[in-house]
Amino acid sequence: MGALPLQGASSTVALPGSEQNKGPSITTTAPEKPKKKICCACPDTKRLRDECIVEHGESACAKWIEAHRLCLRAEGFNI
Repeated sequence: MGALPLQGASSTVALPGSEQNKGPSITTTAPEKPKKKICCACPDTKRLRDECIVEHGESACAKWIEAHRLCLRAEGFNI
């Protein structure tokens, strides 16, 4: 019997012109574009922030507001 290929097995072959054979690549320092709309990003921190503001007022919720801002920045938003 002939050898059967293994399922889930992969092999890497370097072909001429492939990424492995190119010189150093140039990287840009432009910020990454957000993958989501701002309204859909960070739902957990958004919910906690909103609930705190409704129950206690904005001045008492600085911790949650900042946590949501940090999450949005991590998602690529410039706020």
